[in-house]
Amino acid sequence: MYTIEFYINLMDERGKKYLLKEDREFQTDLGIIKKEQMERATIGDEVVTHLGKKYKIIKPTVNDFIDLMDRRCSILIQKDIGVVLAHTGLGAGDRVIDAGTGAGAIALNFGNVVGEKGKVFSYEIREDFAQVAKKNIDDFGITNIEIKNKDIKQGIDEEEIDLVFLDLPKPFEIFEDVYKNLRLGGWLAVYAPYIQQAEISYKISKKVGFSDIKILETLEREMEVRPQGTRPKTRMVGHSGYLIFARKL
Repeated sequence: MYTIEFYINLMDERGKKYLLKEDREFQTDLGIIKKEQMERATIGDEVVTHLGKKYKIIKPTVNDFIDLMDRRCSILIQKDIGVVLAHTGLGAGDRVIDAGTGAGAIALNFGNVVGEKGKVFSYEIREDFAQVAKKNIDDFGITNIEIKNKDIKQGIDEEEIDLVFLDLPKPFEIFEDVYKNLRLGGWLAVYAPYIQQAEISYKISKKVGFSDIKILETLEREMEVRPQGTRPKTRMVGHSGYLIFARKL
């Protein structure tokens, strides 16, 4: 796993988080923290503003960074990212292709999991999104992700891949190329907002020769604990998209 070496994670008395560079003054509605205080701060410390308000120094994670990074577009949410990582068994040293980079959220998760010996190749057709993603990845401090401003339909450059993740309007158009470039035992994972995309992806992946094909949807419901009892919260994270998994065997 990577650590965010150049940032500190501040949390104020309200529970609001801030991800900041260590070498600068921090100004907030709760007061000012001087640059010298920031430079001396370490994880577990408390720093106090000139108004007497306390901030805790917390170790930042990839999720903290994604919550606060520049987006410009929608990103996959944690419940879907977690299923992709768990279902495919992605691990240290793996090689990943990600197509449809967006702001780089899932690429950052992939890079964080595969570690320094792994590699992530992320294809993004839009130059503006590719630039945002590259800046986010550079800011995070991770070095095993390569952003490629290229339409993946023009060809996949890499071979012997462990996981190909596609977040595209018509992902099934490149399933044959994906199959060729996966190593034996490798996974194809597709994010599809609509069931029609998922259905076509299922049928074509089967036709191409993939095995262990599944369509999954994850719904997330938080519990609410009150003095009078515990029950599900009224609001939940419902449908975001369908996940299609297929394996080369």
